[in-house]
Amino acid sequence: MSVGHTEVTDPAALSCAEDCGVRDVQDRLGDKWTVHVVVELSSGVRRFRELQRLVPGISQRMLTLTLRRLERDGLVTRTVHPTVPPQVEYELTATGYSMTRLIRALVDWSLDHRGIIAESRRAYDERREARP
Repeated sequence: MSVGHTEVTDPAALSCAEDCGVRDVQDRLGDKWTVHVVVELSSGVRRFRELQRLVPGISQRMLTLTLRRLERDGLVTRTVHPTVPPQVEYELTATGYSMTRLIRALVDWSLDHRGIIAESRRAYDERREARP
């Protein structure tokens, strides 16, 4: 490995601001529900219950936490309409929308490579099982 390459990937070479910022974003995108919620919101404004129906398996608590985190990060806006009962709507911000092209690229890559990955897993498992 070249010295230049080591310097770029060496964790000590990153300042805390750079490292913490990257980790925060990776943590947000890497959690179980964020990508699903962002994908559903990319189609437009959604109410809470609508999102809950569109994201199979998510609990009310996890949807609430995910939306709060996305709102805190400036990726989602929350609008409360003064009705009885109150209607709450969620929408991606411009920053949130800018993230959707990256998510789309990841989804496309996953679809393009799922066969290769499945075959690699099968071959790996067979090799592991064949060991004495």
